[in-house]
Amino acid sequence: MGSAMFNQIDWLEQIKYFSLELSSPLAVISAIIDIAIVSYLVYKLMIFVKEIRAWSLLKGVLVIVLVAIVSSLLGLQIMTFLFSNILTFAALSIVVLFQPEIRKVLERLGTSEITHFFSNTGSDETIKITAVVEEIVKACKNMSEQYIGALIVIEKSTKIGEFINTGVQMNADVTKELLENIFVPKTPLHDGAVIIRKDKIVAAACLLPLTDNPNLSTELGMRHRGGLGITEVSDCIAVIVSEESGKISYASNGGLVRNLNSDSLRKALLMNLVKEKKEKTKIGKIIGKARKNVE
Repeated sequence: MGSAMFNQIDWLEQIKYFSLELSSPLAVISAIIDIAIVSYLVYKLMIFVKEIRAWSLLKGVLVIVLVAIVSSLLGLQIMTFLFSNILTFAALSIVVLFQPEIRKVLERLGTSEITHFFSNTGSDETIKITAVVEEIVKACKNMSEQYIGALIVIEKSTKIGEFINTGVQMNADVTKELLENIFVPKTPLHDGAVIIRKDKIVAAACLLPLTDNPNLSTELGMRHRGGLGITEVSDCIAVIVSEESGKISYASNGGLVRNLNSDSLRKALLMNLVKEKKEKTKIGKIIGKARKNVE
């Protein structure tokens, strides 16, 4: 089916049609913008796909498509028949095989990069975020020195209410003392994760999805697997303190950075939280000025 569709396209006619559409400067500008947007979306999609397990599956599908096209061009009838029929069921197969990845893409559509593109974040919120980061860094430093295990999740644009509801609701200010008290061994809330939304601890003892990354070191325990797992299904950040080694780790976008000290943890959090807020503020101000000029 794929090779037949490829052969049916009259590429010369398509090129002629496209050239006629570019008869005015406005049409040229529109075409450039169109191509730039599509190129950017394809680029982001390729980056996203390469970060997940679907990359190897996608490469297999691309190989089948390529073989079907080459077989058709060379006149290999049996090969063309076989691979064309395989491609007939490819759409259904992709939905089944890539179901977790498709869900992840749809969830990412609701992140800050799209729905909050026009948001305007003021300096007050930046100050609050910086204060929260400092409390987290101080708490992690103390717990690291005392070999107290901890798992702290910071919610960003993707809401993770389904995981918040698995824990004990708190809605308390983020302070070093409270974070340390929550993770004291053998206390009711020390197991599970603390989830922070904006400048509040919304819940403690939360259950998180565990990563099934086969390349993860076997020496990493449930906290690290939970911290990685939640960043694979959302855009949140997870900070993990190992109970065995006292080492601090940072998880984001399904990746894990280990052996952080206070300074490197602070830089990682500020880079991921405050810098993004500032960029949104700049974009929001520019768009706001443009709207006023138009009005």
